[in-house]
Amino acid sequence: MKPSQLQSDEFAGHFATYINQVSEEYSLTEELEISVHRFIKFVQNIPMDKFDYRYAEGKWTIKDIILHLIDAERIFAYRALRFARNDKTALPGFDENDYVEEANADKRSLQDLLTEFLIVRQATLALFKSLSEEELMRKGTASNNLISVRALGFTIIGHQNHHQRVYQERYLD
Repeated sequence: MKPSQLQSDEFAGHFATYINQVSEEYSLTEELEISVHRFIKFVQNIPMDKFDYRYAEGKWTIKDIILHLIDAERIFAYRALRFARNDKTALPGFDENDYVEEANADKRSLQDLLTEFLIVRQATLALFKSLSEEELMRKGTASNNLISVRALGFTIIGHQNHHQRVYQERYLD
């Protein structure tokens, strides 16, 4: 399945921002697998002096963003699991700024962060590969918005793509 196969009732609100940033080139599981390696290669080519750089006061560092991607992917995958299992409980949002503030990314090595990112993605990939078409189509409410399991998968990828673009535009140019 590809992002264009999502129906208009499968996602709403801010999720569209991320889903619209996913390429049509590969299927969901292919892109989950490919994009993690693309991202790691991209990050490994960033000059070392940029990892603790902030382009403005109060903005996140590149390390902060990597850990934010890890946290967000865990949350999105958890939501996908709950909805795939037909759990109808509305799930709350999360304040990513509070998470980043508490995460202490600056105390972690780049290699440690990238290793964790890869491990989390492998778990996410295993989850999505295990789901049936019926489970992928199930929907739930997260952050006061309806979203399907498969739309959450594309959200994970699009969220990563979004932050990679931010790196390029605000940290590397």
